[in-house]
Amino acid sequence: MSYLDNILFAIVLIVGFGYFISNVKKIYRNINLGIDVNRKDNPGQRWKNMALIALGQKKMFTRPIPALLHFMLYAAFVITQIELLEIFIDGLSGSHRFFKTGLGGFYTFLISFIEILSLLALIATVAFLSRRNLLKLPRLNKAELLGWPKKDANLILIMELILVICIFTMNGTDEVLYLLGKSHFEGTGSFNFAVSQHLGPAMFGGMNESTLHILERVGWWGHLLMVMAFLNYLYYSKHLHIVLAFPNTYFANLNPLGEFDNLASVTKEVKMMMDPNADPFAAPAAQEGEVPAKFGASDVQDLNWVQLLNAYTCTECGRCSSVCPANITGKKLSPRKIMMDTRDRMEEIGKNIDANKGVFVPDNKSLLNDYITPEELWACTSCNACVEECPVSISPLSIIMDMRRYLVMEQSAAPATLNAMMTNVENNGAPWPYNQQDRLNWKND
Repeated sequence: MSYLDNILFAIVLIVGFGYFISNVKKIYRNINLGIDVNRKDNPGQRWKNMALIALGQKKMFTRPIPALLHFMLYAAFVITQIELLEIFIDGLSGSHRFFKTGLGGFYTFLISFIEILSLLALIATVAFLSRRNLLKLPRLNKAELLGWPKKDANLILIMELILVICIFTMNGTDEVLYLLGKSHFEGTGSFNFAVSQHLGPAMFGGMNESTLHILERVGWWGHLLMVMAFLNYLYYSKHLHIVLAFPNTYFANLNPLGEFDNLASVTKEVKMMMDPNADPFAAPAAQEGEVPAKFGASDVQDLNWVQLLNAYTCTECGRCSSVCPANITGKKLSPRKIMMDTRDRMEEIGKNIDANKGVFVPDNKSLLNDYITPEELWACTSCNACVEECPVSISPLSIIMDMRRYLVMEQSAAPATLNAMMTNVENNGAPWPYNQQDRLNWKND
């Protein structure tokens, strides 16, 4: 490799990683639009959850077939980075197969293992493309996935196909060149890689030396460029979960699923009401110009940062919506759409901040109504099925409940039947329209 190749390689790395870091900063900024919440408790359990759920994909295997296919892709993605590391070293130093001499037979085993995983990834990719476009599985073809989300899913799978083809082109042509004693790696013989030792001669055996060298470089550069493209495409894709699944599972709520949090300001007032010794005038008066606390959430800035991290982590797999009783019975609610809408609104606010030099300029829009309708929110039965099903510990329900709080406590916009029930509880101590003396009569019916 000439010095010009080394310089070009370095430029590709600098531009690729530089753009990636810029996008990471935007994601970090957008997540921090949310309210602070403490998720530093019980670190042992949090590390365990991350190991089992994010790394071990424990919850994926409730559906064995897609889980197995996903694991093929996941394992290939993780392990093939070893070969990518070698490409980085070769590209910057001008060497070729830098690790081969030092690792000897283990190098053959390692690349063979990568090739087997790549072959499995190829099978999984074809299967996923078929499930989406030929079999048209219902949960992968819902209304919220029409347009860009469906294109995004297909595009990333096509990129995966190209990447695998580049790997086998690089290894297969290099195998033939090595057999001819013409490889960039000095010496002759066979690399004996599990797949390319058979694939190389079969696919590229009749080609001349110059064509083989060109194809080997196409595969080598293609591998690098596809990884750089994939890395920077993540910002625009649902595949951010590849990275964010780990912090998302670590910072997930550890409380029982049926346990809802209470607003601190409301809890304080209730405790004062229940305390016979409390001074009703002890609460400090509001300061001039002080903005009163907002109950619930109408926009992403009212949610906490973990909920916004959830939105970026959503894989759009639709498992949440496929088990949602409201969605199954034809109601408008889709937990997946709740997460996608939250992410879209967060991105919109981020672009607003970028366009206005770091300051958010009110745009007369909000997550509530402009993205998510009250009809969707009130369709939720709060059964937690979506939370239980999510393979990366996302909680659509927490966002739904916070937005319901806003509707009830800020806008008094609960459905009429719910308002009647709350009025009965307030006046009669029970949901039924009976006076307090008769509130247990229902048990005699």
